[in-house]
Parts: sequence; structure tokens; C-alpha cells
Amino acid sequence: MEVKDKIVEGASFLFHKYGVRSVSMDDIARHLSMSKKTLYQYFKDKDELVTIGIQLHMENEKSEYQQIEDNAKDAIHEMTGVSSLMRKNLRDLNPALLFDLQKYHPNAWNVWLDFKHNYIKDSIVATLRRGVEQGLFRKEIDPEVMAIFRVEQVQIAFDDRIFPTDKFDFKEVQIKFLDHFVHGIVNDKGRKLLSQYLEQETKTNSIH
Repeated sequence: MEVKDKIVEGASFLFHKYGVRSVSMDDIARHLSMSKKTLYQYFKDKDELVTIGIQLHMENEKSEYQQIEDNAKDAIHEMTGVSSLMRKNLRDLNPALLFDLQKYHPNAWNVWLDFKHNYIKDSIVATLRRGVEQGLFRKEIDPEVMAIFRVEQVQIAFDDRIFPTDKFDFKEVQIKFLDHFVHGIVNDKGRKLLSQYLEQETKTNSIH
């Protein structure tokens, strides 16, 4: 792995675990066992490192979502795959991350907004339309409206003013939101299939 890639990977790990504001260039250098001077040979400042780190993270998420879509048997299967991926990605994520980006790193924040309003929303719209065509989702849902609702749900759970971390586990809030969303769009046929996939997932997880 090249030095620049190693720096981005190490910094991204710290940003996701502790939030962006609380991690300094000194912390990153210490974590990577290299000098701060080395960091500045590759990045002009912390803001550039944050932005590149977020861009890389978004690209990795796109690849993971695409793999789920490619391997999904149907729209319900895709939704349960996304749920499992979300659980994995949220495991070590600090809820302060998005707030820090919005307040202190506008370039990185715009990367997130573009990812949210374009890639994620468009992916959800496509999944919802597919589910309706497959006879698994309620035919009266509006894919555009529900997709926008879904992406805003994700961001709301990060907002400490709405879900203060001393009262709520934001990871559980995210999972409850997704569970509520999925159960709200499926029809009777889809609900039965959803139960089957969730049962299979529970059995798989209990084996591992």
C-alpha cells in the first residue's frame, strides 16, 4: 500500500470512530507511526485529508451496495442485504461525524450531500420500482417521495438535537428506522418473503 493510501485509510478509521473534530493531524501521525511532516507532504491540510477520506468511503459504499444489488434475488432480498450492511458499517461509526463535516468541512459535506441526494436516492427509487413490478411492494407508493423520506431518515438519526446520545443509541435508531420503512412499503406477499429472509439471516448469524 502506498503511503498516501495508508494515510487516508488510517485517518478515515479515526474520523469514523472518534468524529472529525476530535482527531488532529498529530493523532493521525501517531496512529500511523509517522511524522506529521510526512502527512503534509501528501496533504496540504486536514480539510483535504477529510474530503479525500469521505470520497473514498463513498466509493467503497457504492461498491458494496452494487454487490448487494447484483446478488439480490428480488427487491426484498436487496433490502435485507442493505440492512445487514448498515449494521456492519454502523458498528464503529461515531454519530458526531456528519455534524463535524457539516460545521467544519464544507467540501467533504458536499461530497456526502451529493452521495445522499443522487446515488442513494436514485438507488432507492430503482429498488422501490423493482419491488412494485415484482408484486412485493404496495403499488400505491410513490418511489420518489419514499426515497427522499428514506435518505432524510438516515440523516435525522445522526442529529444529536433530535436523538441525544445520552438517551438514544443512534445505531439502534437507524435500524428501527429502516425496519419501519421496509414494513411500511411491503404488501402481504412481500411481508411473508421478508420474514423468510430475516429468519434465514438470523440462522446464519447464529451459526457464525
